[in-house]
Amino acid sequence: MAEAFGVLLGRPLDGEDAGAVYAAGIDGNLMDEIGFRTDPGWVRPAALRGEEPVPGFWVYDAAREEPRFDASRSLFDFAADGPGREALPPAFAAAVEAACFRPSLVRGADLAPLVEEHGVDLGDPAFKGAWSVRFARLVSDGTLFGAFAAALQTGRTPEELLEFEFDPEEEVAGSWAEELAAVGHPALRHHVAFFCTGGDSGLVPVDPGSRGHALAGDGCARVIGWEDGYGQIEVDVLRLSEQVAGPRR
Repeated sequence: MAEAFGVLLGRPLDGEDAGAVYAAGIDGNLMDEIGFRTDPGWVRPAALRGEEPVPGFWVYDAAREEPRFDASRSLFDFAADGPGREALPPAFAAAVEAACFRPSLVRGADLAPLVEEHGVDLGDPAFKGAWSVRFARLVSDGTLFGAFAAALQTGRTPEELLEFEFDPEEEVAGSWAEELAAVGHPALRHHVAFFCTGGDSGLVPVDPGSRGHALAGDGCARVIGWEDGYGQIEVDVLRLSEQVAGPRR
């Protein structure tokens, strides 16, 4: 699989910084439309501690299960002007502000002890609008390979690959057909081809330099990304800065 991921990236994965922390994240209008950024599942204490994942939503129709998100390593936004912010207990709000690594942004792992110490249930409707998820990070191991596998939902074995219902011969865009010929495993080639289309049935590759990522100002860099043709889903693999990655586990 590493070879196939390298084809998408345009260079071998082992040429990247082995000491860096990489992550996969999902963004896009669909998350707002279904209310996923403020789903109470994000703020369960066990989820914030990283002890259980947050069930996601169906990103790919061919998927066998919903992707799993890591609340502990995702970023939460407690905007000062957010509706519901005034309902937060003052001592808790002050503690959250102190835990933010920059104004309004806090890692889930740093939020976890505050929720328990102050006995605040952020899933309470009274606090609706006080917080939202800024960076929804998929469960992965921090490696570039792991981030690719999470973003593309390849799994780790050929049996876990998805059978996307599209015709690569008709829908793979530009020169990607020639590039993908280097992927020897047919099922793997079909899987990754889904991320090299014009956007009607599959996803479109995003040039990392074409536009900035929401976390670019925090020192993170987009390694590679994809989006659908309708502005609903964005999938990114990022190289995280130390302040966004937080302490290593």
